[in-house]
Amino acid sequence: MDKKYQGGKAYGLVKSHQEEKLNSINEAFLSDPQYEEEEDLSTKLEMFKNKYMEFDLNDKGEIEIMGLKRMLEKLGVAKTHLELKKMMSEVVGGTSNDSIGYHDFLNMMLGKRNAILKLILMFEGMGKEHEPKDVAPPCRKTFSDLP
Repeated sequence: MDKKYQGGKAYGLVKSHQEEKLNSINEAFLSDPQYEEEEDLSTKLEMFKNKYMEFDLNDKGEIEIMGLKRMLEKLGVAKTHLELKKMMSEVVGGTSNDSIGYHDFLNMMLGKRNAILKLILMFEGMGKEHEPKDVAPPCRKTFSDLP
């Protein structure tokens, strides 16, 4: 990376390089005959890319155990360190890898296996679909309204 960039500009460059890399992986999945039957694949890939980038805390193009922990806590599903390790090994195919690459993440999300992480992420998406959109704040009460 160019040394003249610092702070936010450097961060923006890192994120744009990461996004380019993830976009190229998305393109490979779009042209893969294995996924040609997948409904609305380009929209799903874009959503998966955004979710992945949100939790890639080290900006290296991989989700490490702390990123996974943060993701699950944000979804309200806190897990122990051992549970997180088990989830990671499910996603990366049983290898003792300490991070989830984007390719493995997409294989999990688009694959037929129901990994625990996939189920959690899918339920999170379904929960947002069923949330009421326009909920009005409660009416203001005055002292005279109290019993």
